[in-house]
Amino acid sequence: MQSGMSHADSNKMTNGFSGVLNIHWFRNDLRLLDNPALCYTRQLSSNGGILLPVFIFQSSVYDSNVKTKLSSSRRCGPRRAQFILEAVADLRHNLERCGSGLIVKVGKPEIIFEEIARQMDCTSVVINIVCQEEIFSDELYINGAVSSRLKSLGIKFNLHSIPGSTLYDKSKLPFEGGVPDTFSPFRKEVEKHCKIGTPLDAPSNDDGLKLPHNIHGILKDIGCSLDYTYTPTLADLGYNKEDIESICVDPRSAMPKDYRGGETFAISRVKEYIWDKDLIQTYFDTRNGMIGSDYSTKFAPWLACGCISPRYIARECSRYEELRVKSKSTYWVVFELLVRDYLRFFSMKHGDAIFYRSGTVGQKREWAPNPIHFQAWKDGMTGYPLIDANMRELLKTGFMSNRGRQNVCSFLVIELGLDWRLGAEFFEEVLLDYDVSSNWLNWQNGAGVSLCTGGRLNRFNIVKQSKTYDESGAYVRLWCPELQNVSDEFIHTPWLMNEKEMNECNVVLGRDYPSPIVDPDVHGGSVRPKKQGKGTTSSIALPVMKSLSTGSYQFDQIQSI
Repeated sequence: MQSGMSHADSNKMTNGFSGVLNIHWFRNDLRLLDNPALCYTRQLSSNGGILLPVFIFQSSVYDSNVKTKLSSSRRCGPRRAQFILEAVADLRHNLERCGSGLIVKVGKPEIIFEEIARQMDCTSVVINIVCQEEIFSDELYINGAVSSRLKSLGIKFNLHSIPGSTLYDKSKLPFEGGVPDTFSPFRKEVEKHCKIGTPLDAPSNDDGLKLPHNIHGILKDIGCSLDYTYTPTLADLGYNKEDIESICVDPRSAMPKDYRGGETFAISRVKEYIWDKDLIQTYFDTRNGMIGSDYSTKFAPWLACGCISPRYIARECSRYEELRVKSKSTYWVVFELLVRDYLRFFSMKHGDAIFYRSGTVGQKREWAPNPIHFQAWKDGMTGYPLIDANMRELLKTGFMSNRGRQNVCSFLVIELGLDWRLGAEFFEEVLLDYDVSSNWLNWQNGAGVSLCTGGRLNRFNIVKQSKTYDESGAYVRLWCPELQNVSDEFIHTPWLMNEKEMNECNVVLGRDYPSPIVDPDVHGGSVRPKKQGKGTTSSIALPVMKSLSTGSYQFDQIQSI
């Protein structure tokens, strides 16, 4: 494919740019490989015109002063903001290798696109803005604001939203009126009737992305000051010195060594986990671990911002099954991508109800406001070692294991009786792998207000969970070092120590480690015979394990990538 304008064409421009301007608006698709929206933009540009890649750090998200309404949490904490900065830098580098570039801006998209249109004097231009499809009201509002602003300028434009964030094509799902409200029938029908699409190739340096060789001269001739080199810093995004210092890598982190945001690292992590270390062979058995980078895939942060596609990961799993071994573990990685799909399709169906206090099930529950308890939970100072260890890991690294997420959710909602949305908003601020659908629906599931679980409320016995998944206490001691000398007998229940035992290990409750903020005999502090939550990585009802010994997913065609 050929794109761009000839030198003769550029000489014809006197009072502004004329022709077609195809803007690829990168949002949550920060990659070149298997990017349907980018392929669509390239196709539009194949008949001429300039393809202009743009990324915008939206001031409604990437600003330390933007807070959520309920908990005053930030929409994006400094650690995730830094991760996105790295991803954007990597995207720019990969685009430049293809002969293209990336314009990076900070602000409101409608203002940015107006600025671009005005600077390029696009009065006689057709502008195509192409982006990956977004489904939530905030993003849809922004789409509307962009459209309204450009219409007010009398600009001829089209806004194209292209699906591209899921494993399966939503247009080919075998359901009318949206997906089922529970997971099992969704899984059954999708695995029976649907196929995973073949990942799309990344563009080469002569495949529709290359800018005109004299692009800078063209922009200069029309008085346009668009900059292909600018990248903001965390300070530019409003984060202060303390924020910036807080994102240093903790040596205890479970994230892969020397991880960075961006497609380059994402692809290398998939290769390392699946092919180099063969870790996928044992994934099913190790996925509930808590220490180290290899007990789970750690693909989620890169999936969340679109540095890698679920179809690419699934295809690598399929290739592994063909070339090495097929097992429950290889299938389970793809199965969890299917769960991710379900949560997104479920969100499309129910819209803003995933943010409602009463949830998608419309369940009215009373939540007791208690700012002191909420702060103790956020700080990892509840007096319950498993909860505190997980919350401290989250604060220091931006990551928490799935097992930890289920426990801290159950503790906040059931034992503390706090509004589940407080937890969801706080996770939105601090998680590296924040994904709207997965975060909010899993919090709804934990609060018993989701149709995904039929409104069922699963109560986790915190001590039992701690003894089961951190039997030796190694994880608790790692993140709660003040408990380092507490014996195995009391590591999960330090409140059971008497004065002599506390002095022997030099830990006095209320001085060196918090006393429990709620009574352990009532709130998850004893192993009592009651039904406990059995949620897995998705926190939704999953099928019987014996039915998952082999994979049942299908691809459109089998070929190597």
